[in-house]
Amino acid sequence: MNIGILYSRIRKDEKLLLSELRERGHTVEKLDVRKLEFGVGDPPEGVADLDIVLDRCLATSRSRYATQFVDSYGVPVVNSPDTADLCADKAKTSIALDDAGVPTPETTVAFDTDSALSAIEEFGYPCVVKPVVGSWGRLMAKLESRSAAEAVLEHKATLGHYEHKVFYVQEYVEKPGRDIRVVALDGEPVAAMTRSADHWLTNAAKGAKTKEFELTPEVESLVERASDAVGGGLLGVDLMETNAARSAAEQSSGDEPRDPSYTVHEVNHTVEFKALNDCVDIDVPAAVVDWLEAKAETGVPA
Repeated sequence: MNIGILYSRIRKDEKLLLSELRERGHTVEKLDVRKLEFGVGDPPEGVADLDIVLDRCLATSRSRYATQFVDSYGVPVVNSPDTADLCADKAKTSIALDDAGVPTPETTVAFDTDSALSAIEEFGYPCVVKPVVGSWGRLMAKLESRSAAEAVLEHKATLGHYEHKVFYVQEYVEKPGRDIRVVALDGEPVAAMTRSADHWLTNAAKGAKTKEFELTPEVESLVERASDAVGGGLLGVDLMETNAARSAAEQSSGDEPRDPSYTVHEVNHTVEFKALNDCVDIDVPAAVVDWLEAKAETGVPA
């Protein structure tokens, strides 16, 4: 099988995939998007002959455009351009999840600072402001007061790029010091982990401690529904437990913790899995390559 890998930097995740693909005897075409020229109707050399292309672009803008071009050449690409476009934009993801009936944090989008401040005041403090495009927990702010909100909104308004003037305001979800990352293939979970930290942001990229998470039927169902909502593919679905953090009174009384329920706060279309692979017994890159082989043989639905 002849597989293309779209990339802009070879990280540990891509090295794991490349090693697995080569061990199985597949031919791998590394496609550095920084050096390729994507013509309208005219693919870069060698791309038209590929059986399937896997998008591993680091930059969101490159991912969205490169997958669109590859798809236009009639070459199967995962994840699809539609999935990349939805997952790359938090506002679009929120709409897709809500439309599918998947529980997700309450969210409001505003387009100027006065409207955004009004939305923040309606949520009350603390609440969260996020960039609509971004990863690794960058440029996210937990707002504890009106003065903090005014400062953050002013900074965003002066940053220049139009995306910073799309104010994505979200309720602050009390969670038990952790969230849950599930890597899934077309809605089928491969493995899951918790990411724990003292900070309110629990991204592994920010140093959160990871531990294997035992999947429950509720989580499996939510992952499948979230995947379907954005078009499926190789995804990282992030969830928070909304009832798992007990009050101090509950803890001191010795009451049993309530059963957790969950909210899906993000779906990642170029998911990193190295941290997950290090903390579970499952061979994550092998599972991804199994899925790629099946996709190449059966075809990627249009």
